[in-house]
Amino acid sequence: MEPPIPAPVPVEDAYAHLAAALEALPTSRHRRVATQMVEAMTEMFRIQPDLADLKITAAALTEMGEAFEMFLPYGDAPKLTIFGSARTKQDDPLYRLAREVAADLAQAGWMVITGAGPGIMQAAMEGAGREHSIGVSIRLPFEQGANPVIAGDEKYVSMKYFFTRKLMLVKESRGFICLPGGFGTLDETFELLTLTQTGKGVPVPIVFLDTPGMGYWDAVHDFIDGLLARHGLVSPADTKLYLVTDDCHRAVDEVLRFYVNYHSMRYVGDLLVVRMHHTVTDEQLHLLNERFGHLCKRGTISRVDALEPERKDHDHPALPRIAFTFAKHGYGELRSMIDTINSFAPDPR
Repeated sequence: MEPPIPAPVPVEDAYAHLAAALEALPTSRHRRVATQMVEAMTEMFRIQPDLADLKITAAALTEMGEAFEMFLPYGDAPKLTIFGSARTKQDDPLYRLAREVAADLAQAGWMVITGAGPGIMQAAMEGAGREHSIGVSIRLPFEQGANPVIAGDEKYVSMKYFFTRKLMLVKESRGFICLPGGFGTLDETFELLTLTQTGKGVPVPIVFLDTPGMGYWDAVHDFIDGLLARHGLVSPADTKLYLVTDDCHRAVDEVLRFYVNYHSMRYVGDLLVVRMHHTVTDEQLHLLNERFGHLCKRGTISRVDALEPERKDHDHPALPRIAFTFAKHGYGELRSMIDTINSFAPDPR
């Protein structure tokens, strides 16, 4: 005999129980967001979605939690994601190129994230070495799990859904190198460009890398510049969001140079705050306003001290910064502005 189904609990009582449960959990630093999450789940139960929808939600939250936990010890390490085909063979020049570029990045102190599969992903992990590799795989019926470089490592997590996997591959990285691949690689690459173009992702170095004479990324660039931009479907400045090269050292330099002076950015209300390693001079500030003042919705680009929310969050308050009311369009030009800021860095010689 099956046990009786318990009577429904009034919504007010359910909220009270959930609030009490939150009090018992270590959420004090982020209580407001934790409460929002619980209220969202409660609302989902109230509308009584299909079982399939609940399963998707439960699985997505579970694997996101597992990935957050896996990445947590490496939060301060600079990380770069390498995209590329799972079908690339070990005797392919692209395989050697992926291994070389990952090795150079690891030598520079970066960790390399890949989808943990074979082909370009395995080549990159071989180059970076197990110690500097992080894997985020997708469970597919025709692939055999993680490659031997990362299999069994604590820096590896497996995902059921592509959308949660792409979230982790993107949100944890401060740079991206895309090598040739099929539909999956192109999907990842164009989603990355979309996030950057629309401001849903912060500006990052994006490199399209292939071998001399292959022309894979030249063809993609021709499609973007010669067709999309020509017909007004993207801005011509959007081609500034990425670099096409067949030179491994040029690819690595593009990543490292991006952070030679620029550090990070965040919004504080309407202000876009850009943090740097070196204070801009009056002359440099004038140049920024002259070249990029049109990106301001109002006012000008100005030097500022750390704002109150930044100090409250201990968000790099000692770094010099500039701020302006960004019009929130022209992200390709925002990338050019970062390049100009990097040109202000003192010559290390």
